[in-house]
Amino acid sequence: MMQDPVRTGIPGLDEVLLGGIQRNNNILVEGAPGAGKTTLGLGFIYAGAAHYGEPGVIVSFELDPEKLLRDARGFNWNLQGLIDERKVKIIQTSPAVLLNEFRSSDGAFTAELAAIGARRLMIDGLTPLRLYAESNDKPFREDVHLLVEGLTRLGVTTLVTAERAEGRQESHAHERFVFDTIISLTRTEVRRRVHRTLSVVKSRGQDFISGSHSMRIEAGAGILVYRRAQSRPMVDEDQPTSTERISVGCAALDLIMDGGLYEGSITMVTGISGTGKTVLGVQFLTSAVKAGRRALLVTLDEHPRQLIRNAASLGFDLEGLMRQGSLFMHYESPLELELDVHFDRVAKLVEKEGIDCVVFDSVAVYEMASPDQAPAFLYALADFVKGRLATAFFNYESPELLGVSQISEELKGSHLVDNIILLSYVEISTRLRRAIAVPKVRGSKNIQTTREYVIGAGGISLLDESVVDGEETTPVPQLPFSSYYGLLARSPSRKSPVIEDAVAHGKALPDSPELPPETAP
Repeated sequence: MMQDPVRTGIPGLDEVLLGGIQRNNNILVEGAPGAGKTTLGLGFIYAGAAHYGEPGVIVSFELDPEKLLRDARGFNWNLQGLIDERKVKIIQTSPAVLLNEFRSSDGAFTAELAAIGARRLMIDGLTPLRLYAESNDKPFREDVHLLVEGLTRLGVTTLVTAERAEGRQESHAHERFVFDTIISLTRTEVRRRVHRTLSVVKSRGQDFISGSHSMRIEAGAGILVYRRAQSRPMVDEDQPTSTERISVGCAALDLIMDGGLYEGSITMVTGISGTGKTVLGVQFLTSAVKAGRRALLVTLDEHPRQLIRNAASLGFDLEGLMRQGSLFMHYESPLELELDVHFDRVAKLVEKEGIDCVVFDSVAVYEMASPDQAPAFLYALADFVKGRLATAFFNYESPELLGVSQISEELKGSHLVDNIILLSYVEISTRLRRAIAVPKVRGSKNIQTTREYVIGAGGISLLDESVVDGEETTPVPQLPFSSYYGLLARSPSRKSPVIEDAVAHGKALPDSPELPPETAP
């Protein structure tokens, strides 16, 4: 662990740096125009002076001091107040003047830093120094060495910004070698929206969280860094477990699942649109609240107002439970979803409110938002939930009636979750009926049967022989395997009434061999 680290004060960045940066390190922040280099440097100086008792100096070659003050005001940073208190100083100069100052051991620049007791320095940026060297036919490498040696003598923690075109890191190979810490920023467009990332390339004398982390620049806040979800601590051999069971919210379904869900388990509820995945999720959460638990519904498919309205039509008072403080709802639009940011918000809400049960509706949105990151993200999400012994539903809208064995080609559902509940439509003659099956309940003796269910007041109800809407109904009949295009999907293919009658009575089909006995119901 570092002794007396320098905290950057950038939300999330110190977490990535495992506490901060080694004191007196020279930091290079590189990135393309608009990536956020100056904003990050400005935040570094402001946080030091405002929160950590470390006065700072800003050296600018291009931006007028008034523009820096204007930018700071946009983030609610009172930089002018710190200047008036002699905790921050802005120096606008030229590369030639600055380099001459470093050639002198007791120049005016050193005196300026000493006058306010500076502990931090920002130089914005390295590119003007390069252009100055090139225009005067001087080797830029020598100027870089002069700069770094001068900064080291000053005994301050220095942040220097540098322009870097995307995909052209090799042009800055030398300065990347001599600086102690390198932070790389990127700005790309993903589906016509801007996505920023931050990665720590190296940082001498310390460990850090590698990889690409999401970054945002927000009004009133400045730079916000969200560590990649996959880097969060994984559950070790001491993962908490429990033998306590939690009701799904439907007694008949609890019976099929050998008494309900184990506390701390993850259940994937999958099926095509309209089969009742959200209904079952709401049913589970309201049942959990009645049992004294705290619940969270993460909704990505529906806006909360619409979800509350639809739930009320089935007798669920979600708004009342939210007013009581026992149910929480978190909504983010799929159009602007960033997985690292989303994970951070959900994790903080779960930890702050002590959530016991959570429904994610629907995890298919994660695949839509970022197909390449979704598999690892869901593993990280599952690990986080299990680490808190929270019981979770992962609702997944399968584009087909089969597909129970995996969430996607890359992510196998059986590895990720403990339980699988399959909701599907069964077409019998010309009528669609809903069927439920539970192919997997880890650590339990689940009943391997398919049951018909209906959606009404109170949510999902499983049927035995009964009357629904004035019609006599029976459980979904067992049909020959040959009539299914997906066994677990329980969805028979269309056949003519003649074929259906032959199957139902074990008769031979016209112009075909007699049906084997095992195909008869």
